[in-house]
Amino acid sequence: MKSQWSLLLALLFALLVALFAVVNVEDVTIDYFFGTGQWPLILVILLSVLSGVVIMGAVGARKIYALKREKKSLQKEVDELRVQGHLAHAASGTAEESKL
Repeated sequence: MKSQWSLLLALLFALLVALFAVVNVEDVTIDYFFGTGQWPLILVILLSVLSGVVIMGAVGARKIYALKREKKSLQKEVDELRVQGHLAHAASGTAEESKL
């Protein structure tokens, strides 16, 4: 259900950006470090949104990768502790049998 709401909100946001961009079609002057240029405002808006999506996607993917790496490391540690626990349990069982 959460993914459906996320998809719905993403589509709503895309629709609002598209409507806002279509309403603003006049040319604007863009100042670069090395000069100026004339671009339609619709392209400026859409490229800004697209670059924001790409940047946030890259940041999110990096965070997901780091979390997966951490999970793998912690899972390995848990497995090692389980093995140590089983060995300690088996050793204590052997010690009890030798007492009998």
